Amino acid sequence: MIRKFFITAAALVAIGSLPASANSVWLNQFGFANQAGGAQSGTGNAIGVFQNGVFNGATSQQHGHGNTAAIGQDGFNNHADSYQQGNFNQGGVAQFGANHNSILVQDGNGNIAAGVQVGNGCDASVAQTGSGNVAAFVQTCP
Repeated sequence: MIRKFFITAAALVAIGSLPASANSVWLNQFGFANQAGGAQSGTGNAIGVFQNGVFNGATSQQHGHGNTAAIGQDGFNNHADSYQQGNFNQGGVAQFGANHNSILVQDGNGNIAAGVQVGNGCDASVAQTGSGNVAAFVQTCP
């Protein structure tokens, strides 16, 4: 009986520690000194950040396959990061207004990174390791 209890308890702990699948997080920020962040592990996850305001910010990190990360910033000091590790992930950044900045990093195969920057400081960095990846970035500064 005790042996069955330990096996059942171990199975419950193992199931509870599996990575999440198909979770979505949406962060909308309007106002003043914005900041945001997020991390997801698993398959088919999505994280979206929209910031309309002053100092902006944003970071997203995903580990797994088939994940999507999107960051939209309309405002002033901007900056965005997106780190994805795994295969067939999509990451995107759209920044309008002021001092921009942007970093998209993808490690895996079949990933897609895209971004748009319009208006003042711009800056962008896309780093992809693996094969079959696609990257596109559009900029219009000052």
